[in-house]
This record gives sequence, structure tokens and C-alpha cells, in this order.
Amino acid sequence: MRPTLLNPLFSPVTSLTGIGPKLSIALTRLLRGGGGGGDGIEQAVVGDLLFHLPSGLIDRRNQPTIMDATEGTLSTIKVRIDRHQPSPRGNQRVPYRIYVHDDSGEMALVYFRGQSRWLESQYPVGETRFVSGRLEWFNGRANMIHPDYVVSEENFDDLPLVEPVYPLVSGVSLKIMHRSIANALEALPKLPEWIDASLLAKHHWPSVENALDQVHHPRDELDISPQSTAWKRLAFDELLAGQLALALVRSKMKKSAGRSWRGNGSKQQKILNALPFALTGAQQRSVKEILDDMAMPERMLRLLQGDVGSGKTIVALLACATAIEAGGQAALMAPTEILTRQHFATIQPLAEAAGIRLAVLTGREKGKEREAIYDQLANAEIDLVVGTHALFQTNVVFKNLAIGIVDEQHRFGVHQRLALASKGGGADILVMTATPIPRTLVLTYFGDMDVSKLDEKPAERLPIQTNALPMERLDELIDRVRGAVGRGEKVYWLCPLVEDSEELPITSAESRYKSLEQLMGQNVGLVHGRMKSADKDAAMLDFKEGRTRVLVATTVIEVGVDVPDATIMVIEHAERFGLAQLHQLRGRVGRGTQSSTCLLLYKAPLGEIAQDRIKIMRETEDGFRIAEEDLKLRGEGEILGTRQSGTPGFQIAQMEHHAELLEMARDNARLILNEDAELTGPHGDALRHLLYLHSKDEAVRLLRAG
Repeated sequence: MRPTLLNPLFSPVTSLTGIGPKLSIALTRLLRGGGGGGDGIEQAVVGDLLFHLPSGLIDRRNQPTIMDATEGTLSTIKVRIDRHQPSPRGNQRVPYRIYVHDDSGEMALVYFRGQSRWLESQYPVGETRFVSGRLEWFNGRANMIHPDYVVSEENFDDLPLVEPVYPLVSGVSLKIMHRSIANALEALPKLPEWIDASLLAKHHWPSVENALDQVHHPRDELDISPQSTAWKRLAFDELLAGQLALALVRSKMKKSAGRSWRGNGSKQQKILNALPFALTGAQQRSVKEILDDMAMPERMLRLLQGDVGSGKTIVALLACATAIEAGGQAALMAPTEILTRQHFATIQPLAEAAGIRLAVLTGREKGKEREAIYDQLANAEIDLVVGTHALFQTNVVFKNLAIGIVDEQHRFGVHQRLALASKGGGADILVMTATPIPRTLVLTYFGDMDVSKLDEKPAERLPIQTNALPMERLDELIDRVRGAVGRGEKVYWLCPLVEDSEELPITSAESRYKSLEQLMGQNVGLVHGRMKSADKDAAMLDFKEGRTRVLVATTVIEVGVDVPDATIMVIEHAERFGLAQLHQLRGRVGRGTQSSTCLLLYKAPLGEIAQDRIKIMRETEDGFRIAEEDLKLRGEGEILGTRQSGTPGFQIAQMEHHAELLEMARDNARLILNEDAELTGPHGDALRHLLYLHSKDEAVRLLRAG
């Protein structure tokens, strides 16, 4: 149960004065990224407003005379009203002007489509007013167009001299935002303190209430800086909630009794004998780390990070072989059907060589075929199953699941990881990612997990030549591609969009497919995320087996697709992709014995960040370096591709500013659970408030489950 103290913060925003159904939809779109309608996004709550922090500041403290005001800067000027010059009758295109002066000179206040009655009440002739806005000079005269504020001398205190600016959406003005946040702050109860007193004193951090008040009522730029004590306090809270939730999941998994899985090496050896190459040093090291964990009586929870083409699947298969030798079953789960089938195709010949009974389970297996797989899993007639989300379903029951492997883990939430783990009494869990992740983000997404790194490429891999070309040289590039196809080479041609968009002047995959098909006929195929699974697989198979030589695609091919004889990757509008994504896409070529090329086609002129991305892509193929550079260029938000449900997109913490707070939060979470694993007592109760406040209810449910 959520603590009753927090109920006001979980009330819908419509509970605040002045917010009706229409405004609620706009606020939900702003604060939760949804429409607040039937799109599955719940209506925004009062607490969402509190954590919507300012992005800038309007400073009205500059109070010059008319003649001293700097053109274009915000000025608050004390003036006397001289006369009104309304727009001519029937001609609203001529603005309404109010002439004012101070001791230094004269100025016109300009209103387009101004309402006479309202303006006369605001600016009575002969009275003094303070006006705030940007002063401009036109035909030798000072003008202020549509002043932001006008107040009398008596009401000067009503003029906000320092005003926070917030990210907004259509339908939510700055004035509405200020009013809504002021009302939300009034609803904020006095919360119990969950941070240790010595830590608060060491960093001079205010209470949560004071921190929120300071950030939403800034006195200067420093108050809204991510480096301010108030912002850091709020960022630490958010990070601590995340680290505590992950630590509780880990502790729950560790506590539920594991089993020791030791193989005799027989199936492993058969797999190694069937491989056409020797394992790299990094693969051997990672296999040893994983097998050592599996031999322990506690449950394994390990992250395997591998750069593009570093051979994660083989490492995973050797771990599965050990579990199967020890009498258990194994499951490998991938986020998409294409990737699942890819894993299956890679594993199948090796599993046959080792005598491992293999099955695949996706949405495509139906009826009797599906029922047969369920029966065989329940009776341990299948040793290893490779599947998609279909493996989560309640019908999937294992007789003796020893290890669950989750590929591209950031696309699954923590609860899904737990769902797979619960399929076996004490099953070990190995999560894998092909996106090299900086240490700070490993902590963010996975908590304090044990990590194995595949930071070597197989010896037979040739380097990929990366070049950048402006769109003006498209015809030249198409000629080059036709020549390559004529020589029997295979080409990926990647586009950012599936179909043409009126908003974006970008050639879509469908348009590029049509134009290349006219030039090269049956040699061109198309694959994108909106196609049916069977059609996608057919298009991939045609490309793999050489019936097509050019595959026009969207990022659906980003992860795991393996066509060893594809030698050219064209990425159209490369400036629209993140560094990590460009690196992933480049990794689709260079998988065979021939040298490969990646061509980054861009629309000039390039922005500074896009220039940096392309420069780094040309300099290095090291995914770990690319991940670190990407973090510097973009912040943490998009490192793992588009934000997926279940990934912690931070509202407050920013990794480029708060990486050291993440380490502190991790250590703090570990200390808390060492001292009070069940979060009992006053401090534990305060921490439960923190978990609920940051929507980590899942972790509290784990506590209750015991």
C-alpha cells in the first residue's frame, strides 16, 4: 500500500485549481509523453509537476532608463504615460501605440490587434507604470512590442523579477505552468527524511521540500543549475530510488536459493570442435567467469557486454551447454523475431554437433506445434529454447530451468527479467547487450551487477573502411553500388523512415527501394518494422541466400542480423542517427573474409554534434570508446537507442553532471540493505516513501513478497 502521506502527490492534476480535462491532456502529453487518452498512458499526477524542473530563467532585474537600455535585452523600465494612438478604424494591420517617457527620453509601446478598452485601463494617461520587455529601435525611436508585464508602482511586488522557464507543449503556456506548479507545491506534504543526516550535512543539501521550492523559485541562474545543492539533492533522491530498487531485485534473486551447475565439459568440447575458429581471449575469460558463477550455490546475475561482432552468442551457448551437461535446461530470449531466428540459425548446427535438443518459440508457432513445444519443455525433452517475449507466458513451464539468458536486456523491464527467472527454481540469469555501455550507465540500467566484457574482435575480422559523403554525390554512390552488385557483392542501404513524411524532407525506405528497383530490378529487397514477421524473414532470407543483392532497410536490421558476405553498408541521412546506433549498423558488415565499407551519406550543412559523430565513426571501431564519446555528446537519455518502457529515463539526474552521485547512490543502497534488508523501522519507512515517490512500487512489492 502506498503511504497515505503521499496521496496528494498521486492525485490527478485535475485535482488542482484551474486544471480541467483539456489542460490535463496537454499536461499528460508534456509530463508523461502521452495523450492522456486511450494510448495506455495514465493521466499526469500532481507529483509529475513537482519534478518538471526549469530549463532556464527570465531575469527582469535589469532596470535601465529608456536611453540606457541595451537593444534586444530584457529590461524593466519605469515610465509615465503620455498618450494613446489607437489603430485607424477598420485597419487592424496598423498597430495600437502608447507613447511613454522617462527622464532620459521617449518610447512607444506597440500592440498588434490591441483592444482599446483593455489598453486604456492598463495605461491611464498621466500615471506611472513599470513595463518589462525587449526594447528595439525603429526609425530612430525606441519601441517595446507587446510588453510581457505592466504593473503600477503600488503593485511592483507582483512583477516576478526572476522567473523560471519550463519545457512546454502546445496548450500549456508559461503562465499556466507557473500557476500549476505553485498549486502543486502547496499540496506537497512534509516528507520523512530518507537521507542520512551526516550525508546531508556533508553536502549541504536542503530537505526535499526546500530543494523543490528553491528550484521552482530561483533567485538566480545558480539555483536552476544541475550543479546547485538543491538540484543535486533531488538528483540523488532519484538515483537512490533507482539503485535501491535494483539492489532489492538483486537481493531477492540472490536470496531465493540458487543451485550449483557444474558440467563435465563434454558438450562444450563438441561445440568448440565444431567452430571454424578459436575463441578470443576475451571470450575465454568471459566463459570462465560465467561458469565459475554457475558452479556457486548462489544464483548468478551477470551482464555480458560485447562490442558488435565480438561473439556473445557463442559465449551464451557454452554457458547453456554447461547447464545441460549438469541436467538442466536453458532459455535464450531476444527482443525481436528477426534476432530470435538469427540466434537459432547460429546455434542450430553447433547444438546438433553437441547433441543438444533445440527449439524456437515466437509468436509464429501456433496450434499443435506450439502445444508440442510446451509439452516437450515441461517433460525436459527440449534442452535449449530460443524465443521472444513468448517465453514469459504462463503456459511455458520448464521441468528444470538452470539458466535464462536475456539478449538486449535494455529492451526488457526488470519485472520481465524476474518473470523469466521465476520459470526455474533458482535459475541463473545472464543478460547480454551488444551496446557497449559506459560504467555509469551499467549502474543505471542494471544496478551493481557483475560484468563480463568482450572487448576483442575475432582475429579473422577485417577492419571496416568508413567514409562520409554529402547527398550531392548520391548519383556517384548509386553507380558505385551498381558496380559492386555487378561484381556479386551485397549491400545494405539504410534509411531512417519507413515511408515519406510531410514534416521531414527525408527519402524513406519505401521511396529508396522504388528508385533502386527501377535501376537494378529484382536485385533489390526491402525490410522494415511494419512488415509482417513472415515477410521480413522472407526478405532477409532472399538477401542472405543471394536472390537479392541490395537490401533497403530501416533500423530493424540494427542488432544481430548476420550476412557474412555483405560488404557495403550505406547509411542515408547519417546525421539523424546517434553514435552508438551508427556503430551498431556498421557492424552488420565486415563479418566475412572480404574487406568492407561503411558509407555515411549526410545532408549538408552538418551541425557540430553531427560533425563530431561522423569524425569519431571514421576514427575508431572500438565500441567502448564510441559509447563514452556518445555519453559526452548526448547525455544518457538516448545512449541505448530510443527509450523503451522499463528503462529509467531520468527526469532530474543528468549523467554528464551527476555521475559521481550515481556511485554514491549505489554505495548507499548497498549499505542500507546490509543494515536493514526488509526496510523496517523509521528509516526503512522513509525509504519506502522515496521508492513510491519515484514510482518504484515494483521494488516495494518484492519486499512484501518476502
